[in-house]
Amino acid sequence: MIRYLRNLTPPRIILWGYLLWYLVVLVRYFEPSPALWLNSIGISGIIGTGLVLSTSYAGRARTPLDRFQIFRLYLMPFCVSSFAALIKGRGFVLVFHPTLRDNAIALGLVASFVLLVFAARATRGSMSQEPPVLEPFGAPVASPAAAPTAAVVTEPTPRSPERGGFGTPAE
Repeated sequence: MIRYLRNLTPPRIILWGYLLWYLVVLVRYFEPSPALWLNSIGISGIIGTGLVLSTSYAGRARTPLDRFQIFRLYLMPFCVSSFAALIKGRGFVLVFHPTLRDNAIALGLVASFVLLVFAARATRGSMSQEPPVLEPFGAPVASPAAAPTAAVVTEPTPRSPERGGFGTPAE
């Protein structure tokens, strides 16, 4: 769990924050109406399928999506449609609760999660295996310790791909 929290990228931290905010609304304003939840499932199925198709077939070649990505593409429209139904007519302004207390609860929960992520990252030195270093939006980069000290420059060979040949570049 600590390793998962430590390796969370900023976009995933934001997505967790969205989910926590949604859960506060869900608990506070829950409605047991089957129609609300069935409509949300239906919208999720239609919009989620469109999102999966638009992301996995965005270019000429199919982009493979992992199961968690596909799950999120269906979960987001479900949460949005049920959120809209739950807050309808309750005095919300955009996504903000009508009371300061409820906003403080939701914001406190999100802030606690972010602090938990930072606390997990602070334990980095005490763990035996270091996770990869991440750039601001989650792209892994080479560890500074693993970086080569000098670059090796080679000229392309007559059969290398750089010269239009069919050979493979030397490692």
